Amino acid sequence: MQERILKILEKNGNLTIKQLAVLLDEDEEIVRNEIIRMKKEGVILGFNTVINWEKTERQLVTALIEVRVHPQKDRGFDDVADKISSLKQVTGCYLMSGGFDLAVMVEGKDFKEIALFVAEKLAVIDGVLSTATHFVLKKYKDGGVHFMNAVKDDREAIVL
Repeated sequence: MQERILKILEKNGNLTIKQLAVLLDEDEEIVRNEIIRMKKEGVILGFNTVINWEKTERQLVTALIEVRVHPQKDRGFDDVADKISSLKQVTGCYLMSGGFDLAVMVEGKDFKEIALFVAEKLAVIDGVLSTATHFVLKKYKDGGVHFMNAVKDDREAIVL
């Protein structure tokens, strides 16, 4: 039942226990207890809302930063990744395979704020060897949600 609950909540974390129970064809109390258990065990860490900030007045710049790290003895990448993850501008931090070690997602009010973050907070962390910053120009899909308008242009092209 755990996997069934998680798949439903991953798509819509706004459902009530009652709605979940109906979808799962289970007793509400069983579903409630399962969710409480998963929260206690750290399986469910929180519920997020995916927002299309382009449709608001808030100015927001997102960047993906490739980070090369010198792993630490007996800890590998975990200590450096934990320090990076604790910075408030960081919205995601992932261990990667390939040409760099960590992928770090960062948000700021403008390009300059992100550049200062890299120079003053990220690059100075012990163990960080190098960074490469890539700015997100447009989001097409985030958190499993497709951002493109579903409006289709039904007009036909006329060639003369």
